[in-house]
Amino acid sequence: MSLTVTVQPAGRTLTVARDTTILSAAIAQGIALPYGCKDGACGSCKCRLVEGRVIHGVHQQKALSDAEEAAGLILTCCATPQTDCVLEARTVPAEGAHPVLKMPVRVVTAERAAADVLILRLQLPANQSFQYHAGQYLEFILRDGSRRAYSMATAPGALENQVDLHIRHMPGGKFTDHAFSALKERDILRAEGPFGSFFLRKDSNKPMVFLASGTGFAPIKALIEQLEREGNARPVTLYWGGRRPADLYLSAWVDEARARLSWLRYVPVCSDALAEDGWNGRTGFVHQAVLQDQPDLSGHEVYACGAPIVVDSARRDYTQAGLPEDCFYADAFTSEADKHGA
Repeated sequence: MSLTVTVQPAGRTLTVARDTTILSAAIAQGIALPYGCKDGACGSCKCRLVEGRVIHGVHQQKALSDAEEAAGLILTCCATPQTDCVLEARTVPAEGAHPVLKMPVRVVTAERAAADVLILRLQLPANQSFQYHAGQYLEFILRDGSRRAYSMATAPGALENQVDLHIRHMPGGKFTDHAFSALKERDILRAEGPFGSFFLRKDSNKPMVFLASGTGFAPIKALIEQLEREGNARPVTLYWGGRRPADLYLSAWVDEARARLSWLRYVPVCSDALAEDGWNGRTGFVHQAVLQDQPDLSGHEVYACGAPIVVDSARRDYTQAGLPEDCFYADAFTSEADKHGA
């Protein structure tokens, strides 16, 4: 049995089977709803149920609390409709919907950028036209059917039919242990994408703040490349945070970009730099460095990527500093431990 879900105020409708989540149906039908992890962990797909009834699958309280659910909010990534429904959701611009493809990808290079960061370059199939927006991600499909998601760190067209991924080693991780110990050139991996609603919105002239923690820099790098290719003139300030300077593994790349791009400013931040690091830059939490420089964010847009605690803290504090909620775009990098509440 199929049900109809209407998304307001855009007036879009989609058909959803009763055993299918609203988000899965929207992706399959090319209707661009906002989302991030697809696993009930990040809350990016949260919207309001105006009419109808849904059943939620497993999700985390920080993504949707009992109080929020009682107030009519739902997570489209784990909500299956039980009746026809009407949602109130901020839809993603139409250009956000690229076809989702399953494809083999070949490892071109796998190089360490830091002790725990691998830059993986992938060759895309020549017989499939894989299109994506800077900021989106793809998923590796592992042999047991499980998936691991990584943002593309290169803008479309920056490499000829190739993409880079930045992979942080998670000790004990099903994919990253293999990637850091055994993955080699010419290995074939199964992938699917693009996914995600994190990409540049082009209907604004507001100055932008790019906030990254750790490998959250990967999609931010792709955004910077896209802006450069498009001849951007909007001011952009990048705040990139890590515990120690080595965590800012492509800081030299940013310095080179800043030297040639008049609109780009860079503020590296380390939270736990040691004396032997010789760090003379900003210290503390990276999201707070933004507020130290910009206590009033009402005239800005923010693009935030990285650890969930950084993204969640930024969302909370920046809206209190005047940032309109619809000017905060985020991609929280939820690990498998995050998704399962570990």
